[in-house]
Amino acid sequence: PETIACLNLADIKIWVLTGDKLETAMSIGYSCNMLRDDMDEVFVISGLTQLEVQQQLRNAKENILGLRRLSSTGDVQKGDVFAEDSVFEETIISEYALVINGHSLAHALEPQLEHTLLDLACLCKTVICCRVTPMQKAQVVELVRRHKMAVTLAVGDGANDVSMIKTAHIGVGISGQEGMQAVLASDYSFAQFRYLQRLLLVHGRWSYFRMCNFLAYFFYKNFAFTLVHFWYGFFCGFSAQTVYDQWFITLFNIVYTSLPVLAMGLFDQDVNDQNSLRYPSLYKPGQQNLLFNKRQFFLCTLQGMVTSFLLFFIPYGAFSVMLKDDSSDFSDQQAFAVTIATTLVIVVSVQIGLDTHYWTAVNHLFMWGSLIVYFAILFAMQSDGLFGIFPSNFPFIGTARNCLSEKSVWLVILLTTVVCILPGLVVSFLRIAGLKKQRPQEQNLRRVRRTSSRRSAYAFSHQQGYGELITSGKNMRVSTLSSSRSLERIAQSSSWIENILKRKNEVSAQPAESHKADRLK
Repeated sequence: PETIACLNLADIKIWVLTGDKLETAMSIGYSCNMLRDDMDEVFVISGLTQLEVQQQLRNAKENILGLRRLSSTGDVQKGDVFAEDSVFEETIISEYALVINGHSLAHALEPQLEHTLLDLACLCKTVICCRVTPMQKAQVVELVRRHKMAVTLAVGDGANDVSMIKTAHIGVGISGQEGMQAVLASDYSFAQFRYLQRLLLVHGRWSYFRMCNFLAYFFYKNFAFTLVHFWYGFFCGFSAQTVYDQWFITLFNIVYTSLPVLAMGLFDQDVNDQNSLRYPSLYKPGQQNLLFNKRQFFLCTLQGMVTSFLLFFIPYGAFSVMLKDDSSDFSDQQAFAVTIATTLVIVVSVQIGLDTHYWTAVNHLFMWGSLIVYFAILFAMQSDGLFGIFPSNFPFIGTARNCLSEKSVWLVILLTTVVCILPGLVVSFLRIAGLKKQRPQEQNLRRVRRTSSRRSAYAFSHQQGYGELITSGKNMRVSTLSSSRSLERIAQSSSWIENILKRKNEVSAQPAESHKADRLK
């Protein structure tokens, strides 16, 4: 029950597809807190013909929409100020449940009724399909996949769940008493259902968070790296001339910047596992596709374009007026290329350091190691030794040694790095300041306990009795007036019992006194 309640807080819709009979399935629903006595209505679809099923589905749907419309119109009559809030409150407070058996589901899955079934099921908080076959389980999952933009996950523990597990986007098998067929056909497997909470809210959310940050940074650094050639094309007549050394172009994505982003994609986390379980609503941005979408891709592209523009034109403007220590000009293209390449590696390394939320020893090793490897390879490839062995493959002889020995070059690198990183810092600061103003209230997940065990008596009944009366919930719901009357009756009955006990004690005391008097005589 705690796992189901936690997943509900994460806005994960849970449907139960079982082969048990109606009473058993509803008993399981109540024991798992998916069905409750305080629900507005529990719709039971048990028609034998297609016409009956169609009528029951439409009546249930009209009842839900009618109750919501009635509630909204009633609040509008009270005052227009509270109309919008009342409708929003109705969508949250009103809870409905749908229970349908296998015979009715066979008709409801027909093409002319499947949309009605899906619409009604989406309006309900809980959906239970009982007495269903393995093929019907797969058909229900396929129905949701085909008509809803949602990711489906199927959990099963037996061979009859294999088709459902394979149909869903993600299959989870529980290893238990019913064999290993479900485990062998699944993507993930564990021993208890409660582990699903950690799989989704912790590891699933971390995986989505890491992948989105990985993609955003990957696009950013490659746009910043590639578009420098576009700006350089205006000065070289868009010829085949490249602004970088050919070895830098080869090693940029393979050696210089590959490991830091890989570490971020493997180890990064914005909150720890305890807070991920404590605040299930943190799972909702992934459902709404907020961390990486077309807007985020456009922002990554824009950031990469601005960075490439600054990477090229700040050193270009500086080199046009800058002099060396011996008063000579920086007039060679090779020194300009080394300056831009060094600035690019430093900028993207600082940016991934700012984007990393969770630092480990591996992150430090990869980031600082990549910078050290860059300078080591840079000085090695532009050394006299390699030029003497391969003169045609290493033409930038001594460029790094002559260029990076100038203080003005390091000043240009520092200025370009600060100007490229500063806009992102300002945006992050404004975003955090806005989030602090809209700090959500803490939602404490309470432990769910059953207050009564009255429903467990009929779960394994094999004959028709009071099942329909019990599942209707009429004997469970007591109005305020009837409850007050029942309390009065209980008080009257208790006073009546006390009077009987007093009379009985008096009657039993009288023979004892007469017997004592006879003895004294």
